[in-house]
Amino acid sequence: MSGGQGQKPPPGANGPSGASGSDDGKGAPKVKNAPKDVKVQVNSEPCSNFGVEQCSQARAACDSAAGGSNYQPPTITWVKVDDGPWTYNGMTCGPPTSISIPGVEGAVQVQPPPVPTMAQIQTAFRELPFSKPSVSVQPKGNKTLKGLKTFYAATWPDDSGLQPGETSKPVKLLSWTIDFRVAAQDYRYDFGDGTTSGWTTSTGGTYPDGDVTHTYKNTGDKDVKVDARLTGQYRVNGGQWQDIATVADLQDEPVDTLEVLGTRTRLTSYTY
Repeated sequence: MSGGQGQKPPPGANGPSGASGSDDGKGAPKVKNAPKDVKVQVNSEPCSNFGVEQCSQARAACDSAAGGSNYQPPTITWVKVDDGPWTYNGMTCGPPTSISIPGVEGAVQVQPPPVPTMAQIQTAFRELPFSKPSVSVQPKGNKTLKGLKTFYAATWPDDSGLQPGETSKPVKLLSWTIDFRVAAQDYRYDFGDGTTSGWTTSTGGTYPDGDVTHTYKNTGDKDVKVDARLTGQYRVNGGQWQDIATVADLQDEPVDTLEVLGTRTRLTSYTY
């Protein structure tokens, strides 16, 4: 798919979004060979409203052109010459490599804006504001008996942090806008007596079907918790979701104290 001045912009698009569409030095393409007596500004932004037929068709064309890899989202380009208005310069898959300027013969070359590396995208994912899970225990009341099978489950708090199944707010990295979709990779339950469950994909559960259990051999207070590692997907400028291929290993998850009682002690609040 190539741009062209003769085409019309998508409905509702009358100029660059944002404050003024000016070049901020980071996200705008650089004009390389414009005439010296002409001031040219270029602004490129994704055609991300796929409810608009023109954007939807452009996305399909860019998907096809990518052949399953190196997808570049449909991108609208606007050009401003001297103090004139912003004018539509066409749509391309990714930032344009050239533009046309009224009154200037031939194509004017454009240097695409810098894009983040995969390592930068992965770092941004690991630095997201994640929630932290806590461990719930059965029997209830944070008390159990020595020799009794105890059930564990990972629970996520109702807070503003990100947790499995949620999508982040858009993150701006250089010239790209990136969304992250969070998923759980695995959990490790620390039983507080020197043993753990090992890493497992299970969120545990309650009696009788919960599959994360432990039986204590000694009495006393046990500091129990669940560690979590998160992974997920990302998308660029509203494009296709792709695997993030990294893990966010959460730190400092909440610790609860479980009291393990002897078998001769009666649990007055004992309940499953």
